[in-house]
This record gives sequence, structure tokens and C-alpha cells, in this order.
Amino acid sequence: MTGSVLVAYGTTNGSTAQIAEAVAQVLCKEGLTAEARPASSVASIETYDAVVVGGALYAGRWHKDARRFVRRHRALGERPLWFFSSGPLDASASERNIPPVSGVRRAMDRLGVREHITFGGSLEEGARGRVAQMILRNGKGGDFRDLPAIEAWAERLAEEMTAA
Repeated sequence: MTGSVLVAYGTTNGSTAQIAEAVAQVLCKEGLTAEARPASSVASIETYDAVVVGGALYAGRWHKDARRFVRRHRALGERPLWFFSSGPLDASASERNIPPVSGVRRAMDRLGVREHITFGGSLEEGARGRVAQMILRNGKGGDFRDLPAIEAWAERLAEEMTAA
């Protein structure tokens, strides 16, 4: 495949957006045309040959923009498709494979998603939302994203995409 790749994401405070942008950068570095866009801003997926969808996890659910994107774009199952989640505010995502939450699992089964991976999340001072502020007050915030793991996953996706 030599076409274009969409990396769509749902995020509240920007952490998942940064993961999506890192994935798109690696795909570009590997010779693909890729762009990261907020899931809510994508009107059509017709011009993309492959799609990666990422969503922040909140209380056991994917970000609403990622969920809506997957429901709205039924043609996702007609092209290569990967999912990622971000969210654990600890090192667990780097230590073991964290399976997708149930709603994501159902979408994966329905659409034939090739793979799902969970990356650690980030919650820093200035984050929006009452729950986020409570988490930060309790000292549970921090940045648990593993950039080398994110880049390695994106490199593997690029290999799969270019081999197809």
C-alpha cells in the first residue's frame, strides 16, 4: 500500500493527540502519507487507504469522539484498521498487554480491526475536568506514555501497510 493513512483520535487534554501525532510522524518517516486529526473533524474517510483510531480511556470507556467516529464511518471495515487506547496513569501499559475495554472490543470484532494496543496516559497540571482535577489533587497524575513503544508500534504498522 502506498496511499494515505488517517490517524484519528479522541482526546480531552491532548495526551492522546500527541500519541496520534507521533504515530503519524513515524508512518511518514517510513514513506507513507499520514496525518493525525481529531476524530470529530473527519467528515469522510474515502481518501484514506488505511486508518488508525485512538481514544483516551475515561472510566472504562473510550473517548466519546473516538466512539462516535467508529459508529459514523461504517466503511472503516473496508480498509486496514488499527486501534489504540491511552489512559492508564501508571506503568501498567509498559509492563503488560492491557486488553481493550468492552466497547472497543465489540467495535474491533464488528470491523475486523487488525490490532489494538494500550499505551500509558498522561495527566498534567492544568488538565480540564472535575475528575481530572481530583486525580491531580490526589497525586495520581503524571506522564506514563512510552514514546519508544509508541514509535516501535508505528514502525510495525508501517511495515504491515507497505507489505500489503
